[in-house]
This record gives sequence, structure tokens and C-alpha cells, in this order.
Amino acid sequence: MVDGPRRWMVLICRMPAEPARHRMALWRDLRRAGAIPLAQGVWALPDVPAGEPLLTRAHEHAAAAGGDLVVLAATGRDEQAAERLEEQYRMARAEEWAEFGADCAKFLAELDKEERIGKFTLAELDEEEHSLDRLRRWYRDLRARDILGTPAASDAEHQLKQCAARLDEYAEHVYAAQGTPASPTG
Repeated sequence: MVDGPRRWMVLICRMPAEPARHRMALWRDLRRAGAIPLAQGVWALPDVPAGEPLLTRAHEHAAAAGGDLVVLAATGRDEQAAERLEEQYRMARAEEWAEFGADCAKFLAELDKEERIGKFTLAELDEEEHSLDRLRRWYRDLRARDILGTPAASDAEHQLKQCAARLDEYAEHVYAAQGTPASPTG
């Protein structure tokens, strides 16, 4: 837990509608960093040193668009407001983790389908390895922005390990079908 009230960075962005690329780049950076939208052009995220690079990029985007960015350090005015803001942040992370979990389930279902139909090709294995790599990158990205450590993160870690273990099983079946040793010796 945090000593005293949690501090937040509140970013107030005013940018012209055109060109949209600067506004969209800022929006993507804010989302990638885990910022939560509070209102149109107003975002918040925990005030931690890891947020500093985001501030630099946000200022660059605003300047490139001819816009303006104001960053405030804030806490909730009272305990209820602070809890509401933290809950919004946790809910945003929980939604992301739920989406990740759904993709893990799709990955496992895909492997089950390939086994059911007997599709034991090296090309399919390569495709599934790429899918697992994508899940791993996504997990790292989500973990990096889950600054408050929501409970869903540990479930997601378990799901990712299940995906890796299941892919190992599938790989063994592919190698057996191909007449190739699963672990080449050199």
C-alpha cells in the first residue's frame, strides 16, 4: 500500500482536430502507458517515475500539433474520490487482463482444434509459436502498465504458462508426426 494518498498525474490535452495523426499518437501513447480517460482530453495515471518518458512524448505530440498540454499532480480531494479514481484504474486494467485471458483461451482452443483434425505440420507449429510470442509480448506490455498490480495479473501469468505448456505438448505431437526429434541434439 502507499504511504498517504496516492499521487496521480492528470494530463489535460488540447489539440486541434487536424492533423489527426498527432492526436491519435498521443492517444496511443497514453493508452500504452496505462492512462485512464477521465473526460474528453483529460487523462490520469499513477504518478510514478516510469511515467516521465510518457510526459516527454505527450509534450512532443502536443507541440507538433500546435496544441497544449498541462500536467497536474493530484490526489483525491477526499478518501472517497481517491478510491473512485483508483477503482477506475483497476477496472481498466481488469478489462485488459480479461481480454488477454480470452485470447489465451482462443489460443488453447486453436491447439485443441489442430490436434482434433490431426494438423501436425511444421508450418502450423511455426504459426502457433508466433501466436504465443504475441501473447508473451502483450503480457509484458500489460504487466508494465499495471502499476498498481491488479489481482487479475497473477491469473494471466498462470494462463500464459498454460499456453506455453500446451504448445510444448502440441510441438511433441508435430515432431512425432514428422518423424523429427522434439529436442535436436547437437
